[in-house]
Amino acid sequence: MSVLAIGAHSDDIEIGCGGTLLRLVESRPETSLCWVVLSGSDEREAEARASARDFLSGAHHDVRVAGFRDAFFPHDPLVKEYFEGLKQQLSPDVIFTHARHDLHQDHRVACELTWNTFRDHVVLEYEVPKYDGDLGSPNVFVPLAERHARRKAELLVRHFSTQRDKQWFTEDLFLGLMRVRGAECRASSRYAEGFYGRKLTLGLA
Repeated sequence: MSVLAIGAHSDDIEIGCGGTLLRLVESRPETSLCWVVLSGSDEREAEARASARDFLSGAHHDVRVAGFRDAFFPHDPLVKEYFEGLKQQLSPDVIFTHARHDLHQDHRVACELTWNTFRDHVVLEYEVPKYDGDLGSPNVFVPLAERHARRKAELLVRHFSTQRDKQWFTEDLFLGLMRVRGAECRASSRYAEGFYGRKLTLGLA
């Protein structure tokens, strides 16, 4: 299996699907993962690379940090060019990207360009909790062992020191959302991550 994970900022992939990737790496260590962060420079890039190494430890992975200007994606045509380059290089089985209804402009652009670029792939949109209050009702769930949920929360707080001054960036928030999604899908472990699967093609032989 090959996986492409796309995040606008250096902590987005971990927040949105970090538990799922931890579970995937453990259960399918042969999985190949391409981890793409669209913005990040200096300290933020270092955080992204160190975090990805921990989340993907033991799996074949390729970490890319593009360095586009944070909060200016809608005004930068080079972001579109970057996605076109990804299309020429990658043909993943599954893509994780931002949710379409996310109110952060960079997140929305990342989602729109994912769908515009990859037309024949399974795309799962993840959620990022924040001040805007734009969480929805996911229709795809990945149950997580409690150890994966706690590992995700612990790694986030450990690696992203630049975000610790934000009142929402805490282990209990990340665990709380996974606990809610676990309740919604009746996960026996009590924890899960939620995704939006907007289009799925079934090949029935």
